[in-house]
Amino acid sequence: MDNLSDTLKKLKITAADRTDDSLEGCLDCLLQALTQNNMETSEKIQGSGILQVFASLLIPQSSCTAKVANVIAEIAKNEFMRIPCVDAGLISPLVQLLNSKDQEVLLQTGRALGNICYDSHSLQAQLINMGVIPTLVKLLGIHCQNAALTEMCLVAFGNLAELESSKEQFASTNIAEELVKLFKKQIEHDKREMVFEVLAPLAENDAIKLQLVESGLVECLLEIVQQKVDSDKEEDIAELKTASDLMVLLLLGDESMQKLFEGGKGNVFQRVLSWIPSNNHQLQLAGALAIANFARNDGNCIHMVDNGIVEKLMDLLDRHVEDGNVTVQHAALSALRNLAIPVVNKAKMLSAGVTEAVLKFLKSEMPPVQFKLLGTLRMLIDAQEAAEQLGKNVKLVERLVEWCEAKDHAGVMGESNRLLSALIRHSKSKDVIKTIVQSGGIKHLVTMATSEHVIMQNEALVALALIAALELGTAEKDLESAQLVQILHRLLADERSAPEIKYNSMVLICALMGSESLHKKVQDLAFLDVVSKLRSHENKSVAQQASLTEQRLAVES
Repeated sequence: MDNLSDTLKKLKITAADRTDDSLEGCLDCLLQALTQNNMETSEKIQGSGILQVFASLLIPQSSCTAKVANVIAEIAKNEFMRIPCVDAGLISPLVQLLNSKDQEVLLQTGRALGNICYDSHSLQAQLINMGVIPTLVKLLGIHCQNAALTEMCLVAFGNLAELESSKEQFASTNIAEELVKLFKKQIEHDKREMVFEVLAPLAENDAIKLQLVESGLVECLLEIVQQKVDSDKEEDIAELKTASDLMVLLLLGDESMQKLFEGGKGNVFQRVLSWIPSNNHQLQLAGALAIANFARNDGNCIHMVDNGIVEKLMDLLDRHVEDGNVTVQHAALSALRNLAIPVVNKAKMLSAGVTEAVLKFLKSEMPPVQFKLLGTLRMLIDAQEAAEQLGKNVKLVERLVEWCEAKDHAGVMGESNRLLSALIRHSKSKDVIKTIVQSGGIKHLVTMATSEHVIMQNEALVALALIAALELGTAEKDLESAQLVQILHRLLADERSAPEIKYNSMVLICALMGSESLHKKVQDLAFLDVVSKLRSHENKSVAQQASLTEQRLAVES
């Protein structure tokens, strides 16, 4: 290592003189020493103060520039050397060198910047602010025949694309076109994998999604799926998954999705449809997720339901009832839920037997499946007949009551409560209310009235008012033990309660007067004071209902 000390001293002198031949010899010695023992050599370099000298050597016109950048790339493999490289002011001259025409200089410069900024979001953000993204995209286009340079650009894109701040800059370049061009040329799995690793984070940006679609990426992905679908090789299975996942990701953008839907006649849409009946679980999953993504506006949903998509999804679900694939179940239910949103689709889906198909998954113990099952049923039961039929299904109601207590899964708990309430609100049926009372559902509706979400509070209060109007005698004990009257008093006294909550609470109070025990609770809690204050409420409906409620309370007292 004494030789190394001599080399470093000599390097300082030759750097000052700018004699390229001597400089080159010193740099070769350093590179050799780094190859033999990178860490120890790096420590010596740091201690020698030579890093500051490197900054002055990073000039386009020198024949040694590539070797200087190579030395920096090697020492920056060590984490402890990265900050010293930044402190020595190496980033700015390295960034300038990305404009070089020399391919070796570009390669070593890219490596040096990549290693210095490795794993540091703040340094990567600094590079983005210095404008490296458009420069690197340009390099990829110019030097696409140079495998090492192409790989360097891809690694850089992969790192930078993780930062949200990079997406806008990427979107203003022709990165989509360059990557698709590159992707089409790749034959080897590993090379395609590298491009995929850049495409996935970039495709999270809606503008870039559209650019990728317009650059023909989808056709490449469909081709890969076709080539790999029957293969049982591990790498082909992995590539099929990556390609179909990326396809689904491209459909998450509204513009890119609509472009590929093409009024339901597009080649891409038709190909994706053919994935659903396939025997490949990954394709079934991607197909169902793609349909869920296409089903994000009423026009698409109506077209798909009219063209038989519901039957395809029900057939798919049928194949996954017993010990089925949970992700496929979840995806197919997501698609059905979205398709059920337009009013005109609900009756068609009910008559196609969607509720029966969905109810087969009541026994599922997987919260994501439970959540989508509940959402699909809630979307379908706007019609009185459907709500009544489901509301009298004891197995369903008992399962809902059980899920209303799923405290570990807030989504499932919330959807169960909302479905219970919807069954009452849409059916307005005494039999449904009796089924819910007998299954122990009343206490959950009362708790739902205290939810932090106004929409859920409101749905609960309307359902409770229907219970009080239609079956008060049956529900009386449960309403009392759930402390409904006390909760209503709190909602009315709380200034933060929304106007519709105050209004529906008062409607409910009036309905509860028909029960002797609940009437007594109302009298005990001095409701008149709270209600009379609401007569001057700024919301006219609340003020009017307060007057009516006050009269009712005064008469009944």
